[in-house]
Parts: sequence; structure tokens; C-alpha cells
Amino acid sequence: MPNDFNKQIIEEFRANEGRVGGMFEGAPLVLLTTTGAKSGKQTTTPVMYLRDGERVVVIASNAGADRHPAWYHNLRATPEATAEIGTETFAVKADFVDGVERDRLYARMVEQAPGFAEYEAKTSRRIPVVALELLAA
Repeated sequence: MPNDFNKQIIEEFRANEGRVGGMFEGAPLVLLTTTGAKSGKQTTTPVMYLRDGERVVVIASNAGADRHPAWYHNLRATPEATAEIGTETFAVKADFVDGVERDRLYARMVEQAPGFAEYEAKTSRRIPVVALELLAA
């Protein structure tokens, strides 16, 4: 169950063809629906993303908290998920990116959204990068 903040963003996203206002105005957002690692329930979370070819890349920053976000744990348990971008919905599979590729993609996200540099500075954990591969229909 999304918190009230996320619920409001999800409703606005769906009502406005993927566009939202406020602090995320103009930001590329994906609604990521994962299966709960413990509950087995579907949970939708708005997450900033960047494109890397056909892949949708998301960063498990959790705003610099010292723990990974729930959606990341969910993808670790069940890598298949659903991604909504604009008015389109896609079946995706999570690919957990490491090493040089992880660093390259994280740097691209920092270029797009400088706040991600602050998140990295706030935590001692290595923030995971996840590439969502589109599954064939």
C-alpha cells in the first residue's frame, strides 16, 4: 500500500498522462509495480528514471537513507514487474547493474537530477542501479 505522498503522485500521474506537478514537475517518472517480497501483494511506487537504449534505469537511492527502498527488495525477490510511463504499461524484468556500468548510469542520473549526488553522499551504502528490460508481449 503506497503512503499518502506516493498515492497522491500516482493518482496525479494516471489522471494527467504521466505528468505531475510539485517537486517532480518535469521529472521523468515511472510507476513501478512490484510484488511484495514478504506480503506477495502488488505495490506501486513512483520512481525517477532515465532511458538507456531500450532499458528504463531506476536508482534505489531511497533519498539517501541507509537502507534500500522496499521496491528494490521486492525486485530482488521477484524481478518481474510492471512499469507505467505516460499512458503506456510494460512488463519488465529487473537487471541489477554493477561495476563500471553501474557507475556510468548513476553519473547519468546525477546529470539529469543533481539531487542523486546528495543521496550518494548521505549514505555509506552503495546505492543500487536497476535496469528494467522490456519483456516481449
